[in-house]
Amino acid sequence: MLLPLCAAALSAGAQQGGDLQAQILYAYHSEDTNLLGYLIQTLSTEVQAGADSVLSYHLAHAEYRFGLLAAERQPHDAESAFTECIDQLKRVLEQDAHSVEALNLQSACYTNLAAFKKLEAVLLRSRAADRLSAARKIEPRNPRTAFLTAVDALARAKPDSADYSQAFAQLQLAAQLFEQSSATRIDVPGWGHAEAYLQLGRQLQLRGDVLGARNWIEKSLIVAPDFKAAQRQLASLVRR
Repeated sequence: MLLPLCAAALSAGAQQGGDLQAQILYAYHSEDTNLLGYLIQTLSTEVQAGADSVLSYHLAHAEYRFGLLAAERQPHDAESAFTECIDQLKRVLEQDAHSVEALNLQSACYTNLAAFKKLEAVLLRSRAADRLSAARKIEPRNPRTAFLTAVDALARAKPDSADYSQAFAQLQLAAQLFEQSSATRIDVPGWGHAEAYLQLGRQLQLRGDVLGARNWIEKSLIVAPDFKAAQRQLASLVRR
């Protein structure tokens, strides 16, 4: 079940939800932490005022993106962001325990938080795996579920191993599922297209398939022209 964004939940209806998602993704792709910080502050105020849990999802998504950008230079801020992401999604899941999108996002935040909490890492990764497992049972072909599953598997697999081959195949499936889904719908969360295409491009580059890598990285930039990570990856191909 995808998380709906309805007029009863948002003051300006579904369009506001789509606009929020677009702003969060733009800020992340362009690596604008100031914009993300502003969005987090604004959404936090609305959530604290008693806004619908849909805004809690958007706040969690913004926190997740901030955490990813802050991970290297601001580890304490990143840890706080991933923790807040998890907490906001608890509210969403209390209202709908079968929300695939909330399960996906909370899994991602648990996984990333584990990198900062060494003593709790095993427990946090277990929770992340549980959330993804639940999401797969509800909606096996959700592209974000497939992508996060692939990313987790790639992180644990040794190069040239059977596990790596399976993880790579899972990433290819995720990219295929994203191609079959909309990246622009305003009524459901639709993030992940650009990241999945970039990740597949990176993996193909590592495998020596420069042409294939270029194809997927360019697809990533078609979806998100301001995606700085994809721009850097494409530049690395050009320099070769």
